[in-house]
Amino acid sequence: MRQRYNQRACGRAITPKHSDLPSSQRISISGMRFWGKHGANPGERDKAQPIEIDLRIELHPRAAHSDDLGDALDYRTPHEICRRITTQRSFALLEALAAACLDEILRDRRITCATIRVRKPRVLDGATPAVELSRSRRAAEHRRAIR
Repeated sequence: MRQRYNQRACGRAITPKHSDLPSSQRISISGMRFWGKHGANPGERDKAQPIEIDLRIELHPRAAHSDDLGDALDYRTPHEICRRITTQRSFALLEALAAACLDEILRDRRITCATIRVRKPRVLDGATPAVELSRSRRAAEHRRAIR
């Protein structure tokens, strides 16, 4: 059987070791909503505002093969990371909030890459601005090393 080379992980082509096994697993956590003090305009950080977050995580599909809860990523962990950073820290830019969440989520060595979308409803007369960032664990480790 020919191996497939068109599978992608965070935008990069990957080559699976075995053509019949998935090379990555994607977990999505959508619709997280927290209240935080974020914004660059005057008064935006005076009181908490709703922040909506969607997260997509890619990791090795160990749990799919073993059916063992110990091999799975506990969904509560990235949810709690996003909650804590959004509610306890303050950023001028949604980009910085998104990057802080990704940096901490990617500390888990099982995660190969992640994409986060952060939205701030109630800002533009019914329109909702959003920022989306993708980062690999390698890029996150590099960012930590140069700080």
